[in-house]
Amino acid sequence: MTTLSQDDAYQLPFASPEQQQQLLKQARVIRDTQWGTTLTYSRKVFIPLTNMCRDTCRYCTFVKTPDSGQAHLMTPNEVLSTVVKGQAMGCKEALFSLGERPEKRYQLARDKLSQQGYRTTLDYLRDMAQLVLDSSLLVPHINAGALNYDELKMLRPVAGSMGMMLESLTDKLMQRGQAHHGCPDKTPQRRLDTLIAAGKLDIPFTTGLLIGIGEDWQSRIDSLYAINRIHQQYGHIQEVIIQNFRAKPGTGMANACEPTRQDMLLTLAAARLILDPSISLQAPPNLEQDHQDYLEAGINDWGGISPLTRDFINPERAWPQIEQLAQTCARAGHGLKERLTVYPAYLNQPSQYLDRDIATRLSALSAHNGLAAQQCHL
Repeated sequence: MTTLSQDDAYQLPFASPEQQQQLLKQARVIRDTQWGTTLTYSRKVFIPLTNMCRDTCRYCTFVKTPDSGQAHLMTPNEVLSTVVKGQAMGCKEALFSLGERPEKRYQLARDKLSQQGYRTTLDYLRDMAQLVLDSSLLVPHINAGALNYDELKMLRPVAGSMGMMLESLTDKLMQRGQAHHGCPDKTPQRRLDTLIAAGKLDIPFTTGLLIGIGEDWQSRIDSLYAINRIHQQYGHIQEVIIQNFRAKPGTGMANACEPTRQDMLLTLAAARLILDPSISLQAPPNLEQDHQDYLEAGINDWGGISPLTRDFINPERAWPQIEQLAQTCARAGHGLKERLTVYPAYLNQPSQYLDRDIATRLSALSAHNGLAAQQCHL
């Protein structure tokens, strides 16, 4: 149940330091009550299937155009090689991340897909996810952007979970000079429609906000309430990420101001009080040196961390070593355990949320509590 009214949430930046500290305390209480004092992470390999995209977000360095000479579509052998190496290092999640519908913009994307025998990126993605299932013990998590009902339905049998960052619900970001100008897949309604379609299909889903890209505080609160309303209707949103924008050289937002530490903490605490307590709250540990402060704001999860592959979305930000993250948690009185790409609450309802083969795979990988078996970091 939401413990913070929308009007009160709008006023949080104007609260006194003492009131803001009380908010953080309330967020920690909700976290500890629902999730205990053990934080989780998913041990993954990152599979950047293609870095071509028809969208041109002004903060992104992941996307490469054909003119750059760096545009790429991973081959099946490249996918398989990454997965095999990851499995040998104990990874259980294969995170597919890719640009959205590049074949609709670039001839090079169409040519590379044709070389593999495909016309669309999503058809190729489906078969690469199936390759992971057929050739390894890993379970795919698919981040393919804004998808419609039929597209999500096509991908559901080959993924344990899926995700798409809502980012922000303000139309302002679509205007010329703003972060999402010229990005047809970033319209607020298209993102909301994806969340709703995933709910209708009972797909364990990840979404979240990217803060500091030009939105105001009220739009953040509106976005969190929108996510929560959809979850209240369908019950499928297993985790929400609050991610801080980092300015990158060579982008249209290279000189934009980044969110402050206090801004990030306040947004996290607001999320914890607005969202249903059953929704996991996550913040990436590699985007902020003082990420241990996130524990003060009520997070219960660090997201996917790879011992093998870098964060291709933020390649300049190395993952913390899992052992170091465990020490960070321990200093704050918390434990750290590995989870799977699907959270225990959804694993416990496999007939509703999981394809039969995926459920069987996850059952073999899970311990009695629904987290990952063979824990290395307790």
